[in-house]
Amino acid sequence: MWNALKARLRQGYRTGKFPFAPPVLPDRFAGRPEIAADACTKCGECEKVCPAGAVAVSENSVAIDTGKCIFCGKCADICAAGAVKFGKEYRLAAMSREKLIADGGIYEPERPTDREFLKFCGNSLKIRQVSAGGCAACELDFNVLNTLAWDMGRFGIQVVASPRHADCILVTGPVSENMLLALKKSYDAAPRPVWVIACGTCAISGGIYAGSPVCNDGVEKILKPDLYVPGCPPHPATLLEGMLRLMNKK
Repeated sequence: MWNALKARLRQGYRTGKFPFAPPVLPDRFAGRPEIAADACTKCGECEKVCPAGAVAVSENSVAIDTGKCIFCGKCADICAAGAVKFGKEYRLAAMSREKLIADGGIYEPERPTDREFLKFCGNSLKIRQVSAGGCAACELDFNVLNTLAWDMGRFGIQVVASPRHADCILVTGPVSENMLLALKKSYDAAPRPVWVIACGTCAISGGIYAGSPVCNDGVEKILKPDLYVPGCPPHPATLLEGMLRLMNKK
């Protein structure tokens, strides 16, 4: 017992300062795309090289759909004009699908407008996570939020074992046919009102699996998400910031 107490005193407080201080991001972190429309030559090379079909180049504009983007950086690498790059903006989550489009305009993270959600979940959020055919990357980074380093429980956010105890269903993966029924049953079992978080590019649009005959191109065709969290996978700071903003705590 004494050894355990001494170890805790020696280790000190281990939970990070986020969200009260900016997160410590790795050097290779790829955040929200930054597009310099004036520099773009409209050559279309970035559109051709994108493996997820996230880049759209027209005569007048260039846009990257972060709901489809897997943040591989190929578009930035191939852009000879330097019109596309990935910055350090980690606040990527949005409450509406159209806010996931990066087109070079001024970006301001979306504020919550669902008053019913704030009434029910402003102080706490009970989440049932459903892995709907994902590769486990999004699941792993979501699980990180339960660790000492992030401790999402201090904000009243908790994972529950049953959808019957949940305020929210957090979906990862492109919603494979094998998991479609399980997802619907989980949603139906949750008490009303219940909200949906699409976590990761696959859950938003199908990601690199979009168009597969055994996937449903994300959750949107089945359930309407209340929060979209892009990324492949989303960084823990991106996901936590999005949930806190949804709860109007940030």
